[in-house]
Amino acid sequence: MSQPFTSTASSGPGAAPAAPRSWRLRTLFGSRPLQRVGRGLALVATLGLLYWGGLGWLAHRIDTNPAFAPAEWTPGGSRAVDMAVALVEREVETYRWTVNDPWIYPTALLDNMPNFQQGIMRAVARFSIELLDKMARTRGSSATDGDLERAVGLLQFPGDVWVLDFENSWLPVMPSEVQYRAGMRALAAYNARLAEGDAVFQPRADVLALTLNRIGADLGSRAALVDRHVQRGRFVLDPQADDIYYVNKGMLYANYLILRELGRDFEAVIQTHGLTAVWGQAMDSLRRAAQLQPMVVLNAPGENSIFANHLFLQGFYMKRAIMQIDEVARVLMVRG
Repeated sequence: MSQPFTSTASSGPGAAPAAPRSWRLRTLFGSRPLQRVGRGLALVATLGLLYWGGLGWLAHRIDTNPAFAPAEWTPGGSRAVDMAVALVEREVETYRWTVNDPWIYPTALLDNMPNFQQGIMRAVARFSIELLDKMARTRGSSATDGDLERAVGLLQFPGDVWVLDFENSWLPVMPSEVQYRAGMRALAAYNARLAEGDAVFQPRADVLALTLNRIGADLGSRAALVDRHVQRGRFVLDPQADDIYYVNKGMLYANYLILRELGRDFEAVIQTHGLTAVWGQAMDSLRRAAQLQPMVVLNAPGENSIFANHLFLQGFYMKRAIMQIDEVARVLMVRG
């Protein structure tokens, strides 16, 4: 009679008998039910930490490179518009929009990058509104530009809408990044038509003054929010201060880049009115505010605390920039 095949690795003199499968499982997970549950939870927690912590951190990008510029400029177009398009493209395409990530994404637990991206988009949306209302019109009663109308509506879309938004619809919806891509294309289309002489851009002193007033007011509302929050005397490690800080950081950075290029578009106006030095100071204040990079945002109470208050420091540079922007606008309005 033939014998069943047995492995020689577990046979022979002195060989230890193979451990039963149930014993091996008990060794890994423990012999008691609570031990098995505990080790299973520890394994799940470790995998979650690697996924939401490790992969999420690898995707974390807060880029405040002051030398950032579009890959190429549109000859004959507006440099400020090119910069606005490049900022949207970088945050949506290159780094990926994270504000609306659901819990299944490794970036879902991030808050600094989403707040920073929200700040950038808020600044771009504000610029697009001023472009539509002031720079791209020959006079107040003239028709508005169709591409810019489309861009303004799309770039003001809420940033936290994912493909599923059950609060408003049980059907799939267009997520935020899709809206922003369309808004970016509309801005680019306007700039292409401007380069061909088929669109309007008015580099007048009054236009620049009004634009600066609105941008300064937008920054002023954020500076007032900083003041209110600091005066409340929150704890040093304040998650709300962290959120305010990074929205401001995104706004300051985007405004620095857009206004820097707007200064090129209105270079003749700024030079004619003797504002080159003040304009440079305003850009420097915006850049300094955007470049602050604390490892942890602290909101220390009181001037005598041994801890820093990064909101207060950010607010200092922000207010200085607002004052300098207001000075440029005031001179432009007075001198015409």
